[in-house]
Amino acid sequence: MMRLPLFEFRTPRTVEEAARVLDGEGPSSMVLAGGTDLLPNMKRRQQGPRTLISLRQVEGLSGVQWDGTGTRIGPCATIAEIAQDTRFRNGGSALWQAASVVATPHIRNLATLGGNICLDTRCSYYDQNYEWRKAINFCMKKDGEICWVATGSPKCMAVSSTDTAPALIALGAIVRLRSRGEEREIPLADLYNNDGMNYLTRRPNEILTEIRLGSLHGWKSAYWKLRRRGSFDFPVLSVAAAARFSASGVVEEARIVLGAVASRPLVATEAANALLGRPLIEQSIEEAATLAARLAKPLDNTDFDMSWRKKVAAEFVTNALRELRGDDMSAHRLQLTQYVLDSDGN
Repeated sequence: MMRLPLFEFRTPRTVEEAARVLDGEGPSSMVLAGGTDLLPNMKRRQQGPRTLISLRQVEGLSGVQWDGTGTRIGPCATIAEIAQDTRFRNGGSALWQAASVVATPHIRNLATLGGNICLDTRCSYYDQNYEWRKAINFCMKKDGEICWVATGSPKCMAVSSTDTAPALIALGAIVRLRSRGEEREIPLADLYNNDGMNYLTRRPNEILTEIRLGSLHGWKSAYWKLRRRGSFDFPVLSVAAAARFSASGVVEEARIVLGAVASRPLVATEAANALLGRPLIEQSIEEAATLAARLAKPLDNTDFDMSWRKKVAAEFVTNALRELRGDDMSAHRLQLTQYVLDSDGN
């Protein structure tokens, strides 16, 4: 049985108090929301904070608020809340689709949106117990010096496996970060570095306090996820696509984001730009899918054969864009598990 190490538990009631405690405790402290990622990591001794600062009782960090200009989502809103909120099933479909395929119903009831956004990067050499990692002399991400995925790499190659971040980036999300003496807003895409160890630009003394979406009027979006099992597993490839259409069906704005193929979600700007000023016909979809797939350079650090994962990237972008066009893709989603079983992904 893996046990948690000893730690001090703090329960602030306001954002100001939480920021003050986090700043005062320094690098030995971490914030805790749902705990579905952090606590298992602590049991595996991948992370060992001496102080946990719970955000569950902090006023103003939960729930979803809608108004005429957009949507404000508290980082402590649970994944289940997002998945069950029917207001997202229009322009924000990508977000509820992503939330609905996170882990299992039990975990979604506890896991938070903020926690999924800040999810630790994953790797086959890192997500093991302490004894397993010790047997290979650890890895660069924790206690070692070598990235076993790419032994000559100067940086860690662990993968970003958040489901909701690609969807939110495709929807143009902005996040608010609060420290003891400062508050700032950045596009969610700027929250990430392409580095498996230093994967967040959030400063150690900052707390994620808000996720904000603008008006989604006229937008359509979709999220597609590849994983071995139909539930529980993290993505080994994900695609989020969003587009705003004119009355005649021409694409006026578009975003395509790939997840689980690098240490951060990858924004396929060139692919999205290829759709502008055109209707979503097969030719434009194929061009965009080909351009987006070029960004996917998966390594041998998660499930499935890495060459096969790159090959299917274009197919998943195609599926997402066809869904934006209005095609009924429900049968394709149901066939995904069999598609994986019949594949060459090993």
